[in-house]
Amino acid sequence: MAQSLIQRRREAERTRVEAYELSLRHVSQRTRPPPDFKNAICEARRGFEADIVRDAEAWQPRMKTRDAARLRLAAARYLFARYPVAEHLEQIWIDGAGLGADEIHLRKRWYIAAAGGGSLYAAGAAEWLSRKEVHAFLNPFGKVGFEAAIWQAIARSYATDPAVAMRIARTRITQTQRAQHRFWREVVRFFCAHPTTVEDMDDFHDYLADCHRRDPEYTLKGRSLASLGRQMREWHRDLDAIARIEAARNRARGLAAGPEQSEDRWPGAAIADWSWTKSSKDRAKREEYVVVQLRTAADLVAETRGMRHCVATYATKCIAGHASIWSLRRRASGDVQRLLTIELDTRSRAVQVRGFANRPPFAEECKILQRWAQARGIMLL
Repeated sequence: MAQSLIQRRREAERTRVEAYELSLRHVSQRTRPPPDFKNAICEARRGFEADIVRDAEAWQPRMKTRDAARLRLAAARYLFARYPVAEHLEQIWIDGAGLGADEIHLRKRWYIAAAGGGSLYAAGAAEWLSRKEVHAFLNPFGKVGFEAAIWQAIARSYATDPAVAMRIARTRITQTQRAQHRFWREVVRFFCAHPTTVEDMDDFHDYLADCHRRDPEYTLKGRSLASLGRQMREWHRDLDAIARIEAARNRARGLAAGPEQSEDRWPGAAIADWSWTKSSKDRAKREEYVVVQLRTAADLVAETRGMRHCVATYATKCIAGHASIWSLRRRASGDVQRLLTIELDTRSRAVQVRGFANRPPFAEECKILQRWAQARGIMLL
């Protein structure tokens, strides 16, 4: 039976409505869950139950956010804070990525002490900061992170110009390990007395870190910005020389058919290092003489720098096995003094012996060389 025009229109309208409702079911979002206040309270209080100042069950925040980090910060403020604190102290409740468990606990402890009106100095800050510096840490200039606030506070105790302290807080000094705090405090004091740019301080950072690594007693006392810059440039030249030597060594190693060499040194001559102690009744005045083989690019460059000659240019011969370089040194009262640099050929003959700035060996040094030669089968020419 044929449908009337009205019936066909109604059927078409019903079909459109059904299709529309179906599309709504596909695109409509599910109802979002409410903020998880209970979990935020649990995360904030964990490990610090004894420091809570308000009843956790009575927390009824008026918050719409579902961000777990923001909820955790709000919970921490409710549980522990009597007073507002700077943002860098609160950041630990929002993001602790990249931090160890001990560091996270320390930062939370500092927040609780400061926000609760306690003494941050007594809460552990005394290990790194003076009372004056603690006050500066709690009231930093500008927006800074936790570590930057520490170093800005230290700089403010030495610098009269706030801009100097703010520049230091933007350098890589803020990324140094806290175990090296004493050395980098001296560095900050130096840059407060000799202000320079953030870029320059970052350039000095790598050089000073290397100096401290090689000599834990390294100090900046008696140095100027100009002398430090000169030493840093020499250090960069040494690094370039080491890189060239390592490149030559890698090329030679790629052509070699023998067994692979170690990662950081070439084999060198099959002769053991040597030492001899000069007899003396007074042990404090005893001198030890050592002859050691230089088997790395860094050793050759350090010998060149210390002795003011060009032995680093012999690296290619050493890598190829055509020569070996040795250093005669004297140890006395904890100090080490370079005396001579010796080149041996493949037949264990001392073809070159030079002292500082290419001077010839002294008579006393020749006697030490003869002892070494006799002990190791070396031929002195």
